[in-house]
Amino acid sequence: MKIIFLGAPGAGKGTQAEIISDRLSIPQISTGNILREALKSGTENGLKAKTFIEAGQLVPDEIVIGILQDRIAQDDCAGGFILDGFPRTIAQAEALDSMGIAIDRVIDIEVADEAIERRLSGRRVCETCGSSYHLDHKKPAVEGVCDKCGGTLIQRKDDKPETICERLKVYHEQTEPLKAYYKEKGKLCEVDGSRAIEAITAEALAFLEG
Repeated sequence: MKIIFLGAPGAGKGTQAEIISDRLSIPQISTGNILREALKSGTENGLKAKTFIEAGQLVPDEIVIGILQDRIAQDDCAGGFILDGFPRTIAQAEALDSMGIAIDRVIDIEVADEAIERRLSGRRVCETCGSSYHLDHKKPAVEGVCDKCGGTLIQRKDDKPETICERLKVYHEQTEPLKAYYKEKGKLCEVDGSRAIEAITAEALAFLEG
């Protein structure tokens, strides 16, 4: 099964994608993590993406699509995958279609902007493996240290208040139209993301298994 998670930055896409990935035994492909890995390893695409990421802007389609194509071609994607953070524009969705990748289900997690701002400013991310934590509701066992790999937890530049407003503006202008795009295809389920994580997961699984 090929699944897409939509939603504003900080809506909980990554958390839900991780849970569903475990339940369905298919890989979670986070374009954010892939881009940061390319940036960290100094690849050509990573260096191109750097200025866009740090300004909270969308990375150009050709860079993202090139990295994504390489990832989807790997063996662990043969039985399906979850896209977390892609597509972010109608053009990217159309590129997926033209690549012959037939998406089965799209889950949109809805959260108000005010709540997003609170969530993102408290988020901390492992600089080694990309795992996500929060100062209020998802604390690591040891402050500042990743539970999974022992890496250092940092606040990303795009989670700082001045960048959050820009990211939400970009989301509403460029990514939100994807809801109508997939709704028209009969593949969209909208989920209230302000509830407990378990309630969101239950509704998402019911949609995927329905």
